[in-house]
Amino acid sequence: MAVLLREALGDSLRRVRTAQGRTLREVSTDARVSLGYLSEVERGQKEASSELLAAICDALDVEIAELLLDVGHAMLPADSERLVGASEAAAAAAEMGVLDAKVVIPGPPGRTETAALAAA
Repeated sequence: MAVLLREALGDSLRRVRTAQGRTLREVSTDARVSLGYLSEVERGQKEASSELLAAICDALDVEIAELLLDVGHAMLPADSERLVGASEAAAAAAEMGVLDAKVVIPGPPGRTETAALAAA
């Protein structure tokens, strides 16, 4: 059975916390979340909202992107073919002479840009 996202997130958060030698109580206090709820997130029993995840990552002094990359790697099946990964994308960008690239995902058709709305 496939690992659920909430379980992989919880495992990764627990690994970071224990590697830092911190207790649930310390992180829950710094993240301003209840100890019980943080414990449930780490055990994969609760889905963490993006706001909660940001608070926990801030308390652990780890970037959300780093955590999500770790989770993504943990969720890949061992025998699966991967899409272009971070290292392959970086190598391809370097070959093209791109030092720092951003991916822009367009919004749904028919929606106006926020700047256009602010100017109106």
